[in-house]
Amino acid sequence: MIAHRNLGFVAAAATLLAAAPLSAIFERWTWLIQATIAVAVVAAVAALARLARFPLWAQVVAMVAGLTLALTWLFPGGTELVAFIPTPATFGHFADLLSASMQDMRSYGVKVPDTDPLLFLTVLGIGGVAVVVDVLAVGLRRPALAGLPMLAIYSVPVAVYVDSVPPVPFVVGAAGYLWLLVTDNVDRVRRFGRRFTGDGRDVDVWESSPLAAAGRRLAVLGVALAVVLPLAVPGMTGGLLDTLGTGAGNGTGTGRPGVGTNPGRINLFAALSGQLNQSEVADLVKVTTNEQQPFYLRFGVADRLSNDGFRVNDPSGRAANRDLPDPTRDLRSGVGQNRYRATVEVTDNLDMPLLPVYAQPVRTEDLNDRWLYDADRQIVFSGRESARGKKYSFEYVRLTYTPSVLRQARELGSSHPARVHYTIKPDVPEVDALVERLIRGANTEYDKVRAIYDYFSADNGFVYRLSTETGTSGQDILDFLTNKAGYCQQYAAAMAWLVRAAGIPARVAFGFTNGSNRSGDTYTLTNRNLHAWTEVYFDQMGWVPFDATPAYGVAGSTRSAWAPDIDAPEESNPAPGSTSAPGDTEASAGPQGPDSPEEDPDSGLALGGTAPAEQAPVWPWWAGGALALLALLALPALRRLALRRRRSVATAAAPATVRSAGGDAPADGPRMVVLGVDAARARADAHAAWDELLDTLVDYRVRVDRTETPRATADRLVREALSADAGAVTAVRLLGRAEERARYARDPLTGERLLPALRSVRGALAAQADRRTRLLAAVLPPSVLLRWRLATADTSSRLVTATGRVRYRLLRWSPRRLLASRMAR
Repeated sequence: MIAHRNLGFVAAAATLLAAAPLSAIFERWTWLIQATIAVAVVAAVAALARLARFPLWAQVVAMVAGLTLALTWLFPGGTELVAFIPTPATFGHFADLLSASMQDMRSYGVKVPDTDPLLFLTVLGIGGVAVVVDVLAVGLRRPALAGLPMLAIYSVPVAVYVDSVPPVPFVVGAAGYLWLLVTDNVDRVRRFGRRFTGDGRDVDVWESSPLAAAGRRLAVLGVALAVVLPLAVPGMTGGLLDTLGTGAGNGTGTGRPGVGTNPGRINLFAALSGQLNQSEVADLVKVTTNEQQPFYLRFGVADRLSNDGFRVNDPSGRAANRDLPDPTRDLRSGVGQNRYRATVEVTDNLDMPLLPVYAQPVRTEDLNDRWLYDADRQIVFSGRESARGKKYSFEYVRLTYTPSVLRQARELGSSHPARVHYTIKPDVPEVDALVERLIRGANTEYDKVRAIYDYFSADNGFVYRLSTETGTSGQDILDFLTNKAGYCQQYAAAMAWLVRAAGIPARVAFGFTNGSNRSGDTYTLTNRNLHAWTEVYFDQMGWVPFDATPAYGVAGSTRSAWAPDIDAPEESNPAPGSTSAPGDTEASAGPQGPDSPEEDPDSGLALGGTAPAEQAPVWPWWAGGALALLALLALPALRRLALRRRRSVATAAAPATVRSAGGDAPADGPRMVVLGVDAARARADAHAAWDELLDTLVDYRVRVDRTETPRATADRLVREALSADAGAVTAVRLLGRAEERARYARDPLTGERLLPALRSVRGALAAQADRRTRLLAAVLPPSVLLRWRLATADTSSRLVTATGRVRYRLLRWSPRRLLASRMAR
């Protein structure tokens, strides 16, 4: 019973550890505190039920009841008895929280705030998983199956998170699951009495089982591979290769926008720049509309501003082929409303999970359930399909405004969702001071926005330029506001930043201008018509577009009465909804021709880093990598050549030595000199020649038997491989005789030319070998690879032995051993 109680508490702790990945989608840790309370109640009730010997079904009922009491206390509806006993009205309150949680999931992007509906749903889910895990691990003694409900928790952040779920929470959850398995295994093994090792001795209670230790090592290795391997596999989110491949470049890439399947993971700044910087013009979209002067065709929104610039939040919505929300509901009177119809045909050159549509669509055709519509961002997206080759139609409402109507917009309250989420910005005192100076004296939110919009004018020194200049401030936003030169990414992001600094919701929208290629009601839009602009939120009017990019730099630029062309003469200000397309400029936001931006447009006016300088070309890195790979492949061959050269020097003719005669020489006669050979040197030469012969046999895949004598080996080679070459037969017998004399005789064989003999045998073996064997012998000599494998195995064995000795010494101070010794006393 004690073991079961311990296993139950471990199951509860493992459930909480498995919920660690949920930290990636919540802003705070309130969910963890409340989930801990609920899981603790479930574990305590389960332990009491087992102590009372309840059957399994009664244990389940008790745990569900305990979870209900915990939820009642954590999320009261005001009708409870004694603060934690639910009433029928309490369950109605729970139903309302569940219904509201669905709405919150559609309204918020990660990371989500601590709202009661989302917290209730989270605690209910974790508590329910705790009940299932306890039943599987303790009641049914199937802890391995408990990983399935734990995996259900992990699948939540994987499905909704913008980027890859951080690896640390996954490791924490995996550690909890392994802890549960180990605890169950220890409980099962201890029922069999004392354990023993493979060497026949008993295992003390403080020692871990060798099998269990091996299992733990394999488990740790498995978790490490599960975390590290995806980082190195191309194509997986957050992979190491993806990271290396998406660094700052020189602006000459040919990447397609939005390649991938998750619209929340698209860097729209990088997508826009990748298309604009292509040297070729490619048709992307053909749109036909009955609106005479349509506004920009849009497909994405970047609404999350952090230190690294504007980024995309994960969208959420419902099927786009069903009834869409009515954009005219709750609109202030005076806002123009006109309904139009458009048909869009996407070419094969545009591959992204976003569909270009005009703002405020109200009905779509020719789209399946896999395409969803986010009403807040007004985008159509899919997690499983691409826009490539799609043709669809939709109806939309064009909203137009006047300055007088926008001035009537009330200031948003501090708790308004738009104000809460779309005014977040980094703290840059210089920007805040500039905004405060610009909006001084402005009484309405529209006047504040217009003051900021008018600031980006030629009178203030702002120009449209195909290349940007680096600054010295260390912050891109300050560099742009100082240099006052750039293209649409800089203008759109800078205006949105300044508007947020004024306390007004703003974001960056992406899409296409109308361009200059029009045939009747059909516009053909290319990669040079991609564009970015700013959208500002006004109460009871929604998101209103403002394009601060100088009109002369944008083909198909659209200006309006509420956001006119501030660089044009006053008398030429366009009427509401009119289009201005000055000049023959083709690109809306990027370089045309040889000029390219010195600043990476992907930065999105990032904060906290200097603007990157233009990068060096990529081919030297590829060339260096190719040379390094060739050098690595050539290493075995170089090692074989070096070894052969050293042995060839050793097998040269041994030098003679001069020794004086002994005392028997006549006193009056000449002294006798005996010419001899250094026996040690001769033996070394014979061994070197024999080793070279054996390596040559291995290289040419001739069997080598280390148990044979040298003479037996030479005879076998004569019979099996060299019988057709008389010179090779003589040479191999000479080598065998020299090695035999060097091993067993008092005096080694001297005066023989062993090096020519080696060359003769090697030439004969090469002549009878096939081409593949000769190639491998030259490029990847098997003898060298075999020697390396044996050295690696030997080193590994020594390390294992040394590790075992160190581990055995450390076990003397093991807490388990010390506790066991104290208990024995």
